[in-house]
Amino acid sequence: MEFKNTLSFARELDKEDALHAYRDKFHFPKVNGRDVIYFTGNSLGLQPKRTKQFVDDVMVDWAELAVEGHFYSEKPWWDYHEQLAVPLAKVVGASPNEVTVMNTLSVNLHLLMVSFYTPTQKRFKILCEEKAFPSDQYIIQSQVRFHGLNCDEAIVEVKKREGEHFWRTEDILQKIGEVGDELALVLIGGVNYYNGQVMDMETITKAGKEAGANVGWDLAHAVGNIALQLHDWGADFAAWCSYKYMNSGPGNASGIFVHERHLNKKDIPRFEGWWGTKKKERFLMKPTFEPMENADAWQISNPPVLAMAPYLASLELFEEVGMQALIKKRDSIVSYLEFVLKEIDAEVESSFEIITPKARGCQLSVFLHGEGRELFDHLMENGVIVDWREPNVIRLAPAPFYCSYEDMYRFGQILKAGILK
Repeated sequence: MEFKNTLSFARELDKEDALHAYRDKFHFPKVNGRDVIYFTGNSLGLQPKRTKQFVDDVMVDWAELAVEGHFYSEKPWWDYHEQLAVPLAKVVGASPNEVTVMNTLSVNLHLLMVSFYTPTQKRFKILCEEKAFPSDQYIIQSQVRFHGLNCDEAIVEVKKREGEHFWRTEDILQKIGEVGDELALVLIGGVNYYNGQVMDMETITKAGKEAGANVGWDLAHAVGNIALQLHDWGADFAAWCSYKYMNSGPGNASGIFVHERHLNKKDIPRFEGWWGTKKKERFLMKPTFEPMENADAWQISNPPVLAMAPYLASLELFEEVGMQALIKKRDSIVSYLEFVLKEIDAEVESSFEIITPKARGCQLSVFLHGEGRELFDHLMENGVIVDWREPNVIRLAPAPFYCSYEDMYRFGQILKAGILK
């Protein structure tokens, strides 16, 4: 399709958009009396309008049933998390028994590393990407120190090539080969938070497994954004937050994946709690842990139902639409955004550099050469909600559920006015 940077063309694309009606199923903040142009679904997704009813249902059950809500509410609390497994498994490419919802992302990465980072005298190194998300860096460093190891010796970072803004898969594979039989774990962000790059997870997982290492993925920026096939790729584990592209609310519950080859094992290293023990025996209060046959074995405490209710509401939307339709619109709207950026770049003296490679999802990270924080402030004051990263990068993430092509056009005009003023 030949794009045009005009309002009429953008509106025509919206008319043809099969998902356009879903925009009205979300709440939008307003600036100057108008819905914002929301580019930060990669940080916090908008609230689905149906979410309130899901939360209200729990509150009513609590009021009317009190403790009996665990068993007699319409959606019983004691196994509330099980309702999320089937739709969530479709999103991440897994079997329902391989996924569960619990805790938050960083907590879950720690818990999963208890199981999948078990260093020996010979095999003790962790491979990750250079400048991973800070929380991942802290998690890896603290796990290494917990095992009495030296971070400088145990942590191997794959760097970008000089002058480039992205990682090359061949460099990651080469580093896996170099570390060889000293490699205990590969743990990388599946979609990089800064540049929006989608890693070749299938190829990297295969290489890590062939090297004899466990392989895990931080999918905070991947779930609900890109196509995933965690089971088929053979990853050992993965974890993700639910409040970005999954729209479940600030700081909400995390999901995990554990490959079925690790399930129903009593001898796997694991921090255990009573909600991970076999469901039929949970209230018998036995002194010995009997793990659930699925990923629920990694649960420690009973599910936070008020947190899971918004997640279930969002997953209902994903069930209605399906990842294939979301990805189709994602590719189209991100391409149109890229076109608009290049059109504006040609009209002004400033120079934009898109540092996101072609292997991408919803996000474009844009280096604003010659521009500073003033341009970011201009965008925000005019109703464009973007994310600023030092020194002068803005991250733009047009989530396909609720962003429109007209948003992309309007953004370009506001951006142009901010540069020229």
